[in-house]
Amino acid sequence: MILSDLLDQPVREADGTPVGYVIDVRFVLDGPPVGPLATPRVHGVLVSPRTGSSFMGYERVDVRSPALLARWFAWRHRGTFLVHWQDVAAIDEDGVTLARDARRWAPGYERPAPA
Repeated sequence: MILSDLLDQPVREADGTPVGYVIDVRFVLDGPPVGPLATPRVHGVLVSPRTGSSFMGYERVDVRSPALLARWFAWRHRGTFLVHWQDVAAIDEDGVTLARDARRWAPGYERPAPA
């Protein structure tokens, strides 16, 4: 599967209830080093209940400008959530199916507290 095949795919609960569309895929760099970076690993998928379009970087909770765009993206992506990769039960021609006990996380990037 090509990663871009996941984008805009419908997402449903384990019982078949539709919950939205995949709008982005999150990676973490925590594997063994390969060149200057660590090996990437899929962390999860972002699911929007309304649209298949991307956040274009505005999912970061501290982005406030340009204000008009930040407000528009916040409104457009209200209700969006992150599902960790281990909570994805299946990917097939009908879309993405979540595990029965899949947990929904806030879509913003978590950042360490300032020192």
